[in-house]
Amino acid sequence: MKKVKNSNIVITGSSSGIGKALREYYENLGNKVIGISLSGDDYNVDVSDSEALKNAFDDIKTKISSIDILINCAGFGLSGAIELIDEKQIQKEYDVNVLGSIYAIKYALPLLSTKGKIINISSACALFPLPFRAFYCSSKSAVSMLSDCLRMELSKTTIEVTAICPCDIKTNFTKNRQKDFKTNERYKDAIRLSAERIDSREDKRMSVEKATKIMTKIIAKKHLKPQYVMGTRNKILYQVQKFFPKGLVLKVMTKLFYIDK
Repeated sequence: MKKVKNSNIVITGSSSGIGKALREYYENLGNKVIGISLSGDDYNVDVSDSEALKNAFDDIKTKISSIDILINCAGFGLSGAIELIDEKQIQKEYDVNVLGSIYAIKYALPLLSTKGKIINISSACALFPLPFRAFYCSSKSAVSMLSDCLRMELSKTTIEVTAICPCDIKTNFTKNRQKDFKTNERYKDAIRLSAERIDSREDKRMSVEKATKIMTKIIAKKHLKPQYVMGTRNKILYQVQKFFPKGLVLKVMTKLFYIDK
């Protein structure tokens, strides 16, 4: 299998989870990896802070000649009912997951090598809607669409762009998800019960080792497809749903994940 070597790689969100695993993998191959995270990284920066992130990339420019790979991995989850979640939580979700990716792309592109790659870590939640996950699902859908648009804009260059949609991975992502269980007569216990149903699948999640192996194999490809869906079940469901009316798909997803008793 082809591996990435002798490359300059910038990873956002590389202090924990899959971002940390990717960093360790590439460093073990002798690559120069620069991490950007809230804490415990080369640059302790909130990716949603445009000015701070720009300063980080300006400093990176003084240390390396160019960036070969940018991996946008920073992000977090948020669950709760659309009408009840605090506006500040909603704003932060989009600021980090969407604007953070946009800012990183904006500041990395001038430093990207002619055959550079931009890897946007999206999610299976960008493909399948979930009740009480509206803001996370839609933010990751935005990341996937951003990736497609960027790919088109860079189509006359040799820069490769893709979005990777991981399945559930055994990291602290679920534990760290911001859960807002505020409810009313409309939802009763459905918000909490639905979250517990999804979180109960922890033992079925993909291992970090396997996820890292799949992602690094994708990233090493010479030519990247616009999107990669991880997990056999997700790949099958993603293709199958295209043959059914959207209303039916939503009814099935609601039956599976809207739990009220």
